[in-house]
Amino acid sequence: MIEFASDYLFFLLKIVTVVIAFVYIFSVLSSAKLKKQEKGHLTVKNLSKSFKSMGAQINRSHLSPKDFKKLIKEEKKLDKKISKSKNKEAVFVLDFSGDLEATGDVKLKEEINAILSSDLKCKEVVLKLESRGGSAYAYGLCAAELKRLVDHNINLTVCIDKVAASGGYLMSCVATKIIAAPWAVVGSIGVIAQLPNFHRLLKKNDIDIELHTAGEFKRTLTSLGKNTAEGRKKFISELQELHTVFKDFVSENRSKINTKKVATGEVWQGNKALELGLIDEIGTSNDYLIQLSRKYNLYEIDFVINETIGDKFSFATQMVIERSVNKFYDLINRDRFIS
Repeated sequence: MIEFASDYLFFLLKIVTVVIAFVYIFSVLSSAKLKKQEKGHLTVKNLSKSFKSMGAQINRSHLSPKDFKKLIKEEKKLDKKISKSKNKEAVFVLDFSGDLEATGDVKLKEEINAILSSDLKCKEVVLKLESRGGSAYAYGLCAAELKRLVDHNINLTVCIDKVAASGGYLMSCVATKIIAAPWAVVGSIGVIAQLPNFHRLLKKNDIDIELHTAGEFKRTLTSLGKNTAEGRKKFISELQELHTVFKDFVSENRSKINTKKVATGEVWQGNKALELGLIDEIGTSNDYLIQLSRKYNLYEIDFVINETIGDKFSFATQMVIERSVNKFYDLINRDRFIS
């Protein structure tokens, strides 16, 4: 029985090895093929028509066929009048769902490129943003991409339905206007860094780690070597400097905010966030978009990046890790986020 189990396990290992090799080869070939193709494509959806279509479905459900036909005729007449007087300026709608490394930066960049390259006169860009934050440098790049819109005198509205914290709020504060749902979490203007140190464990097992640097502070803290008081002091100093840059950026873009009050790493919701100047209005993204659709043509644009199987596998792995981290974060902050 033991011999059979051993043979079976060996057989499974061979199968797994073959599958991994196949996926790797296929991924390499797919990547080579995609390099010859465009890196992605843009999709455009007319949101104004979508909202109108949904309203028509509701109307159809409670009106008689005769009354419904009459309503359609009246709407067509109204549409003709509106088309003559309606502002020809367009409103573009973007969607950004942030992860720890803000990997949506490429997608965001291409969407903004499309808007700035369009012949349609852009009245406003509405960004539906959800992010708990992550890498300060990655989110700083996303904020810089959004700043391009503002620099071209385009109104930018950020809508937050659930959360825009830390790096997510760093992006938001570039906006001309920030709208957040009543229970949406905003703020967390702070910087955090942590890393484990295995030096004592390695020393206990007689394992030496050599680390050589050129430059006094090329490496401040390390996970494997012995950390020094000087290195720790420098690391904390760099963290504080990054926090200062974060605070200055918020002050520059939202002058009515008192950073001494809000740059504590705390988060706020609803009226308190409004009172502190972190947001400008309370409301949901859909409510705001429906209001805009009555005056302007709304276009939702999405840049879809071509992905290989390897990319998809890597993304799936990243999502599993990130969700685990987020669940742990929610667990230790349960009293803060759950009523």
